[in-house]
Amino acid sequence: MISYKPLWETLKEKNMSAYKLIRYHAFSANTVYRLRHNQGISTALLDKLCTLLDCRVEDIIEHIPDRNEKF
Repeated sequence: MISYKPLWETLKEKNMSAYKLIRYHAFSANTVYRLRHNQGISTALLDKLCTLLDCRVEDIIEHIPDRNEKF
């Protein structure tokens, strides 16, 4: 599972909020919803977040292994 928990911590450290992402940086409310609910986003969006927040991908997402998931 992909988790965006690090994103919320990074936003707090950078004095940024979900509201500011939507209002001042042209992120859609749907994108913020997807982030809040650990749903998929594009790599282009990850790149945009990394650039905006001047951070690494690891500061936005983390992978949490699901040992019960079968392929």
